[in-house]
Amino acid sequence: MVILYIIIGIVTLVFLAALFSKKNHYVKREIAIQAPLQKVFDYIRFLQNQESFNTNSMEDANREKSFQGNDGTVGYIYAWKGNKDAGEGEKEILAIDADKSLEMEIRFVKPMKATARIIMETESLSVNETKLSWSNAGSLPVPINLFIPKMQKHVAKDMEKSLLILKSLLEK
Repeated sequence: MVILYIIIGIVTLVFLAALFSKKNHYVKREIAIQAPLQKVFDYIRFLQNQESFNTNSMEDANREKSFQGNDGTVGYIYAWKGNKDAGEGEKEILAIDADKSLEMEIRFVKPMKATARIIMETESLSVNETKLSWSNAGSLPVPINLFIPKMQKHVAKDMEKSLLILKSLLEK
């Protein structure tokens, strides 16, 4: 009986901690790329191009993929279903501000249901240099929100790696 009370106490403490923890997450990373703004924006706006630099896309080379609409336009949806590392979900282009920003929504089904807003913004630093900003924001329900600090670190690390890959691709 004592063990049951201990288990109930631990579950209650975890639930209370989750209730009072933050529910929103936000990660933003930036990089300067030695390429004209037009070249950078024209590359990132196509979700299928993001396969070549997004580390999350590289988790499972054999995952199933499907596409709806015209890539690089509002309403285009890229969906995937892969192994436990790649998970399952879809990414949709919500808005494009020509040569300035690309707004997407990513909807994960597995390993857990979650939705986030992704914004990629370009800014010309000079004729041949572009700053690319990439942000990811969303919220997670209780009790999964307890993992936000760990998730933010993981997302930030993946974004940094992805941006370095993109930089090397576009600076060729």
